[in-house]
Amino acid sequence: MAPRIKIPATKYPVERFTLGNGLRVVLSPDRSAPVVGVAVVYDVGIRSEPEGRTGFAHLFEHLMFQGSENLEKLAHFRHVQGAGGSFNGSTHLDYTDYFEVLPSGGLERALFLEADRMRGPRLTEENLRNQVDVVKEEIRVNVLNRPYGGFPWLKLPPVMFKTFPNAHDGYGSFEDLESATVEDAQGFFDRYYACGNAVLSVAGDFDVAEATAMIERHFGDVPARPAPGLPDFAEPDVGEERRESYTDRIAPLPAVAAGYRVPDPIGAFDAYLPFSVLAEVLTDGDASRLVERLVQRDRTATTLGGYLGFMGDEYQVRNPTALLLQAHMPPGGDAGKVLQTIDEELDRLVTDGLKPGELARTQARMGTRLLHDTDAVLGRALPMAVLELQRGRPDLLNDLPKLISEVAEEQIVAAAATLRPERRASVEVIPGAGQ
Repeated sequence: MAPRIKIPATKYPVERFTLGNGLRVVLSPDRSAPVVGVAVVYDVGIRSEPEGRTGFAHLFEHLMFQGSENLEKLAHFRHVQGAGGSFNGSTHLDYTDYFEVLPSGGLERALFLEADRMRGPRLTEENLRNQVDVVKEEIRVNVLNRPYGGFPWLKLPPVMFKTFPNAHDGYGSFEDLESATVEDAQGFFDRYYACGNAVLSVAGDFDVAEATAMIERHFGDVPARPAPGLPDFAEPDVGEERRESYTDRIAPLPAVAAGYRVPDPIGAFDAYLPFSVLAEVLTDGDASRLVERLVQRDRTATTLGGYLGFMGDEYQVRNPTALLLQAHMPPGGDAGKVLQTIDEELDRLVTDGLKPGELARTQARMGTRLLHDTDAVLGRALPMAVLELQRGRPDLLNDLPKLISEVAEEQIVAAAATLRPERRASVEVIPGAGQ
């Protein structure tokens, strides 16, 4: 039996408390560098938006930067950048986040800014129409006028899933975006942007007692509203192979992506974790199984990747989700042949097991990446907030490197055995450039 690699758990401190209005708070102090990261995460994402309002979760993220109760439009930008900081927000399948990184002296400024828009953004007709236009332009740039735009994160879910929450276009249709009203936006805020539906996380250079007093001062009087119930995301498993294709008018070369359902990443985390390691065994680096076979030996693919979660957020996603494999192919590439080769390599893994050193090498790379990511204050503040939101376990971030290193070969083999063609959904890109 090959020796196990040992990756220790990290030891970032974690303190948790809940304000009277229901806002959950996670603090992770680290006085090693004079910088602080602040994140506010709301339990609403693409899967929560109602039918007829596709793209609304992302549109609302934009609206949260258009001024708030006490601040005019663009004030957030000015105050953060004026203090030497940076900021952003992003929309995911299961949550929306907002964050700042500042010199540690700017902590109270960031807390004030986040608390002010938690009380209420400026939802005006002018702001709404302006941001609808911004989002439409983003769709044009990132999807409609970019080769492989939306591949596979927008293109594969409607093949794999049948219910609206899981299958619809998270960027949204122009028709739905244009028909949105200020009343719709206010209703969305009232429902989902409640204190009880959010987590505030702070990581970096601060004193816990001082930070706690600041948080109480700025967030304590935000009106309490309870968290809404989550929509039903339940989805039957894929029972027979599903394959679809589409022509991308500006793609120069063919591509294919395949997805396989995996265990519940929260309710069955012990069963889910081996799939995370399996994806890396198959695709991470030149020595990985599918890269070695498809790219280097057979040359049936030019690039190949694999990961869990349609947006790559494997430890910050709810059920249902999938293990994804995607390949770009040379001119005249055969998607069917690529999928067949994937099946062959999975069968070989199940029959022969892992090669000496294969698992240890993969776990070392994964552990190194996790340790690198959490070295930055935002690499702690953001995932800790989501882990608190979804699991009530922000400290899981500390345990992940060690848990990855404890996944055994037999668990990898058992996970690979479930990735059968009859449980696969795939989508092929037919290149249209030059035609």
